[in-house]
This record gives sequence, structure tokens and C-alpha cells, in this order.
Amino acid sequence: MDMNTVLAIAGVIVVAIVVIALSVWPGKSRKRDLDRAMGKTAPDDKRTRDAKAAADARLTAEAEAAKESEKAGGAAAGTAATGKSAADAESVSPAAKPAAAESTPEPAKTETPESVGSRLTRLKAKLAKSGNPFGKALFDILAKDNLSESDWEDVEDTLLLADVGAEASAQLVDDLKTDARITGKADPAEVRATLKDKLLDLVGRDTDRRLNVEKPGANKPGVIIMVGVNGTGKTTTAGKLARLFVSEDKQVIMGAADTFRAAAADQLETWGARVNVPVVRADKDGADPASVAFEASAKAKEANADVLIIDTAGRLQNKANLMDELGKIRRVTEKNLPVDEVLLVLDATTGQNGMAQAKVFAEAIGITGVVLSKLDGSAKGGIVISVQKELGVPVKLVGLGEGPDDLAPFDPEGFVDGILA
Repeated sequence: MDMNTVLAIAGVIVVAIVVIALSVWPGKSRKRDLDRAMGKTAPDDKRTRDAKAAADARLTAEAEAAKESEKAGGAAAGTAATGKSAADAESVSPAAKPAAAESTPEPAKTETPESVGSRLTRLKAKLAKSGNPFGKALFDILAKDNLSESDWEDVEDTLLLADVGAEASAQLVDDLKTDARITGKADPAEVRATLKDKLLDLVGRDTDRRLNVEKPGANKPGVIIMVGVNGTGKTTTAGKLARLFVSEDKQVIMGAADTFRAAAADQLETWGARVNVPVVRADKDGADPASVAFEASAKAKEANADVLIIDTAGRLQNKANLMDELGKIRRVTEKNLPVDEVLLVLDATTGQNGMAQAKVFAEAIGITGVVLSKLDGSAKGGIVISVQKELGVPVKLVGLGEGPDDLAPFDPEGFVDGILA
């Protein structure tokens, strides 16, 4: 066989192989395409298939977890969607939890203060139940058939211990000694009636105890400045006084001019929030109290409020310092509104010990009335008599307890009846 024949045969074989290869390759390509279209993967893509299956399973689990969390209303719904476990969700700080999981706080409910008439009845009952040793001791002595000089000395001692004061005590003993209903063989009813009359004379049965802001023709807004040493319940009394005005349907604004004591403004705001009374305060502790008083008086004037109550600092470093600060507060307030009332808050339980400080406040700003806090009907009831005699101004309000409505206008007859009950 010659060379040409061999080459021809080899060429035919090569062509045949090429033809066969070309016919087989498209079939395999079509099969691979068909497998992919049917969701199958070539054996070489097993890793990809496993990863996809794992991802599908994880997403399905997360979706189920999210649904369960939404049903339970839990805060972990957001963390479940990002693949975090329930333990991870518990570790998230409250500030970082979804807003949907936070509950909106309910607004504070506005309280309705007790009426004045109800307060007077309740406070009189408190005095009567207090077992007052002041009135009881006096009655026990004076009810004797024949009073010796020693008995009269006991009467005077009892009055002094009750903080009636030396001058007033001596006056009352002299009046009782000359009264035939006491020196004669009187029955207990006559003794009690006589003692009541004498005490009412000392307390001042006809004294005008109305707050100046409530008198006919009073300014509007009426301005009341509260003064007194720390610890007497001054800020608390300011809050209670606001409630008293609210019970009379008056619009009230308070000014927190006690910037020396850090908690004073917060305390006043707490009282105001309970009866919907706005409070003007400084934006920082230690601010100028006069600037607070000025802003409060300006806002009260703008709002045409009925009453503005300004609470002041109770520190008593020295007399000059006190006069300067209180004087400045009054002056800047009067650039907007006249000051109608300056109420001195005294703790009745301190008795005569608080009189010296009371006199300093009286000289510093010119008080117009006294509020006796903590007048619980104990042995210190005579402070009502001595404070009026020493300061020359009436007791206008009294507080007999810690309750928010335990503040009422001072009623002389009710007070005397209470301590003699």
C-alpha cells in the first residue's frame, strides 16, 4: 500500500473522530442545561448545593422565630431577624431595644384638692383627738374648788410650757384671778366657758386673717412670697397653699426662687404637677433667685393668673445677707407685679426657739402673716398666741399633718375648742 493511501485512511479516521465528538458534546451540554433548569446540580457543585440548603434552613428558622416573637410581643423580634438568640436579646440594654417594645407612660392624674370647709372640720377633729395636755392641764387646775397660790403658779407654768409666752401668760393669770366664775365654787362647765373666753381674747377672735390676695379689690395676679428657715416645711407649705387655691378654682403659678437647696425646685414641681400648677424654675442650681422671681412674675402677669406663689431660700447665714437677698427678690418682683403678701412659715414644734429667727425675717422683708406648720395640737399650741404678740401679725394658716390637704385657714374658735376638748 503506498503512502498516499495510508494518509487518506488516516484523514478519514480523524474526520470520523471529530464528527463523533461534535455530535456527543452538544448532547452533554443540553443535558447539563436541562439538569440546571430542573433544579439539579452537577456533581462538581455539591458544596454550593449544601451551602444553599443550609442557608434556606437558617432563613426558615429565623422566620419562624420572628413570628413566635411577634405573637409573644417580646422585645427580641428585631434581634431574631438578624440571627441573634433569645439570650442575646436579653443582654441588649433597654435603650437599645426596639421602640415598639417600649410602653408609653401614662400621664399623671390630676388630683382634686379638698374644699376649705371640709379642711376646717377635719382639722378641728384632729385637734380634739390629740389629747392636748395644754388645755387639759389648765382645766384640771382651774376646776378645783379653792385655788391656792401654788395652783395659780401651776397655771402660769402650764402656759409657759405651752409656749404662750411670759407676758401673755401673766396677763391670762391676772384675768382669771379676777373672774368670779373661776375664784368662786363654779361648776366645770362655767370654768370651761371662762377659759375659752380668755383664750379667745388672747388668740384674737376678731382679727382679720384673710389672705390679702383674697380680699375685695385685691390685685390680679396676687403675689405671695414664702419665707422661713430651712426645715420649717416652707416649700411643702407653698405646695399645699397652691392646692388650697386650686380648691377654690383659682389659677395658680409658682416660682422656685429657692435656688440654694438643690431639691427645692424639684419638690415644688412635684407639688405643682399633682394639681396642674406650672412652676417657673432656674435652668441650673445656684442661679440668682431674684431672676427666677422676675421671670415668674412676668409669666403670671402674661397668663393673667389669680395667684403667684414664690418660694424663697431658707438659709440664715446672717441678717445682712438675708435682708439683701429677700429685699432684691421683692424689688425685682415688683417691677412686674406688686407684692401683696409675705408669709412666714414657722414650725410650731420649735416654740420659742424659733422666735428670734422669726423676728429677723420680719425685719428683713416685712411679713404680713404667719403660717404655723406641724401644729398637731400638742403642748406647743400656745405658740399661736406668742407669735402674734411678738411679731404683730396674725396667724393666717395652720397645718396639722403630713397630708397634702392638711393646711387650712386659721380658725380661732375651732382652735380653742380643739385644745379644750
